[in-house]
Amino acid sequence: MRQQEVRGKVKKAKGKVKEAVGILSGDKKMEREGSVQRATGAVEEGLGTARRKVGEVLTNLGNAVKK
Repeated sequence: MRQQEVRGKVKKAKGKVKEAVGILSGDKKMEREGSVQRATGAVEEGLGTARRKVGEVLTNLGNAVKK
């Protein structure tokens, strides 16, 4: 797993917690911040996953060419 994927997962988790705290406390600003942070984390995780998969495809292609 790439660092970008891990950072995205962490941001997503932090955002989810912040969003839940905002909901429970009635703090709309914190709820929105958590929602945005969760979405940002999801995007970052997705980009990391895509980069990793492209790298795997290129590695497999390179290995196939060597054979």
